Amino acid sequence: MSRIGRAPVEVPNNVEIYVSGQTITVKGPRGELTVPVGRGVEIRQEDGSLALERASDSPDHKAMHGLTRSLLQNAVTGVTDGFEKTLVIQGVGYRGALQGQDINLQVGYSHPVTVTPREGIDFEMPNATTIVVRGIDKQRVGQQAAEIRKVRPPEPYKGKGIRYSDEQIRRKVGKAG
Repeated sequence: MSRIGRAPVEVPNNVEIYVSGQTITVKGPRGELTVPVGRGVEIRQEDGSLALERASDSPDHKAMHGLTRSLLQNAVTGVTDGFEKTLVIQGVGYRGALQGQDINLQVGYSHPVTVTPREGIDFEMPNATTIVVRGIDKQRVGQQAAEIRKVRPPEPYKGKGIRYSDEQIRRKVGKAG
């Protein structure tokens, strides 16, 4: 049995779970998320937790077992604590500014680049070179952060560009003089 799928999903007191057919709605203090249930996976509500069982040991059911459990855990974490990703802008003259909900990036192009947040995503800029992407849906937060990074990915020679705060850039040596 899957180690991930076997672990129960702990549900805090301030989170409500509604199971209806092949979807589960998770409602908490930060918002509401809907999670699809994979084929061959059954969910049982026990006191303060959710247990998942799969129909058989076929590879499809095994994969759906762990995936569904991870999606449920991420939904419960999202509606209670939320998720965030931090990006760092690095380079001489590279900076960003918050304009209402959007971010205006000046990262070496002849024009500023404006990034508009997806639904349910908030931006915060503690300083001109740090961007914090926040939201309750882990997938949306990660996708939005990836789209911001894609505006100017870090280059290997000087490390200029937009990178995640915990990302290590493998540096290359320049030309030998």
